[in-house]
Amino acid sequence: MSEQTPQQGTSQGRRVVVVGAGMAGVQTAVALREQGFTGAVTLIGAEPHQPYDRPPLSKAVLLGKAEGSAFDVDFESLGIELRLGCEVLGVRTGDHELDTEAGPVPYDVLVLATGAEPIRLPGTEGVPGVHLLRTLDDADRLRPVLARQHDIVVVGAGWIGAEFATAAREAGCTVTVVEAAERPLAGALPPEVAAPMAAWYAESGAELRTHARVERVEPGTVVLSDGSRLPAGAVVVGIGARPATAWLAGSGIELGAHGEVVADARLRTSVENVYAVGDCASFPSARYGARLLVHHWDNALQGPRTVAANILGETPVVYDPVPYFWSEQFGRFVQYAGHHASADRTVRRGDPSGPAWTVCWLREDRLVAVLAVGRPRDLAQGRRLIEAGRRLDPEVLADPARPLKEAIAD
Repeated sequence: MSEQTPQQGTSQGRRVVVVGAGMAGVQTAVALREQGFTGAVTLIGAEPHQPYDRPPLSKAVLLGKAEGSAFDVDFESLGIELRLGCEVLGVRTGDHELDTEAGPVPYDVLVLATGAEPIRLPGTEGVPGVHLLRTLDDADRLRPVLARQHDIVVVGAGWIGAEFATAAREAGCTVTVVEAAERPLAGALPPEVAAPMAAWYAESGAELRTHARVERVEPGTVVLSDGSRLPAGAVVVGIGARPATAWLAGSGIELGAHGEVVADARLRTSVENVYAVGDCASFPSARYGARLLVHHWDNALQGPRTVAANILGETPVVYDPVPYFWSEQFGRFVQYAGHHASADRTVRRGDPSGPAWTVCWLREDRLVAVLAVGRPRDLAQGRRLIEAGRRLDPEVLADPARPLKEAIAD
């Protein structure tokens, strides 16, 4: 990764350009000002809207309970220049210049915060009634669909599919969720953990079809590979997202196996004076001994402080968080912290068929991840225990009547 000198980082006459006006980009610009940077800061966003938060899109905005979710940031008073509705087409790192629809934009320091973009269902381009849910415009297009109480087919039983199905049922729609795998959240959680979540769909009045592959989508109908035809006044696709980095082709900035920007522990890229943060970037975690690509809101909130500190350059700051996210679905508040891939033991707290339960993942009797359904105290304590790296007593941990912190064994 590139090296930067403190003299470069503290030069207040430098121009910092942030590409991406979502959570990661906005928080980077704000953090620069909060940490004392007085040079020029420009925030470029492809959408014309005032920068906004995304989680409410699948909840309040979608259901018409809120018109939008703009960030409460006074960009003008902070001296942050906004360039909205401006698509960035490429970057010439040797020239320190961005190519945009509105012309070239020079920079001294560049921050990549372009997030992720939803994966489209092959063969659905141009088919009427097929929707994604990622942007404010997407939510605006889906609001009248819910208001008309269409029959809706959701493709994908991941986090976004479950959240949309929840909103659609609340709006009174008939909902069928089709999932190619044998269970919900197949790519996110182990089978024994995700299996109980399948019952949540039926409880809410939604139909969940697993082992169901979409053959094609016709106007008003989803055709499955087994020949089943599902009526669909609308189809909502939630089959994952990929880093929005196609515009970096030919830039010399290293990309990883998933198309993400490869950042180092200080969130610097392979090119000097270029940083990457949020959904578009992976980073090495010493805590987990792995490179992490985290597509969640908290990562986009926390990472910018590290980027800002390293741009200022007074004291190098390493980014190694305990990943965290939450999801509200089918009347349940689901929270997850950590990274369970390296665990060697799983401990359950409570009955997974009930309304509140927790799963803890351990490695050498130290907590590495926790999933809490309706048990926010477990999540809060578990997150602190992961950060502390304390050895735990698994027998105490398995007792849902005892706080997690009582399981500390050393």
